[in-house]
Amino acid sequence: MTDIQSLETELLGAIAAAGTLADLEDIRVKALGKSGSVTALLKTLGSLSPEERQVKGPRFNGLREQVTAALTDRKAALETAALDARLASERVDVTLNPPLAPRGSIHPISQVMDELTEIFADLGFSVAEGPEIETDWHNFTALNIPPEHPARAMHDTFYFPPDDKGERHVLRTHTSPVQVRTMLESKPPLRIIAPGRVYRCDSDATHTPMFHQVEGLVIGRDITMAHLKWTLETFVKAFFEVDHVTMRLRPSYFPFTEPSAEVDVQCSWSGGELKVGEGSDWLEILGCGMVNPHVLEACNLDPDEWQGFAFGCGVDRLAMLKYGMTDLRAFFDADLRWLRHYGFSFLDVPTLSGGVGA
Repeated sequence: MTDIQSLETELLGAIAAAGTLADLEDIRVKALGKSGSVTALLKTLGSLSPEERQVKGPRFNGLREQVTAALTDRKAALETAALDARLASERVDVTLNPPLAPRGSIHPISQVMDELTEIFADLGFSVAEGPEIETDWHNFTALNIPPEHPARAMHDTFYFPPDDKGERHVLRTHTSPVQVRTMLESKPPLRIIAPGRVYRCDSDATHTPMFHQVEGLVIGRDITMAHLKWTLETFVKAFFEVDHVTMRLRPSYFPFTEPSAEVDVQCSWSGGELKVGEGSDWLEILGCGMVNPHVLEACNLDPDEWQGFAFGCGVDRLAMLKYGMTDLRAFFDADLRWLRHYGFSFLDVPTLSGGVGA
């Protein structure tokens, strides 16, 4: 019995001194596991005589129960201490000001660019890009813009000094040079949009020296104005998120298209809010036309075999019309108050299924 008392004292002392749950589990295995000291004592009961079992059996079972109860109590104490420590370390003082939420946002121009890309990608258009510093040939000559055209004037265009060869480069005045480069570098059929920054000498509430355009180009066989009208109707309905739109194409003139047209959409300004697809007012939104045969020839395409249409509009203007801005200059003022008001969350990803509008 003295050995059993010694084992009991040793085990209960070790359990009381266990500082972690891992230490406690180690003691449990050494005492009550398959090869544990208490288990070994219980295994000896089978080899004892009935008289010895009557004496030692209750003592061995009592030892197991004491050890089991001590392990349970100590485990509960250690778990409570661990929880208290965790609660103390993770405590939040709710009286403090909450942490600042992320303040960055998507600029309206970037948002509209993504909306346009989503719409035209669904129509099979790819995105094409080009340099913002262009040659005079790509920006003007290849687009059938004659030397005496007003668009070439110094008061409209940012020119660089002539290079060693006497050639002048310009900050591109439209993204049409991207169309030229695409026709020169790729074989038709082609279906692209060309969004990007462009530059002109102008500044007021609706014009800035740097602004954004998106232009579209389709080149193929047997392309007609009917294809152009359907494309633009589909675009306007998707962009303004309306089921019906009435359009009119007014004859106009652009050197790089023939025939050319300005596109108006029926709308209303009831309550100062633009609503496309209803009302009795008309809103001009873009210019378009069939690609001029001279442009096709400049890009090494036979106009008797290939035809196409092109269109272009200001991204900044589309953003103003859709989201209610009144002054284009505020787009580039870097005013945080304006950006917080008109900016978009990074989760406002345009999708046709969910509506391209944020």
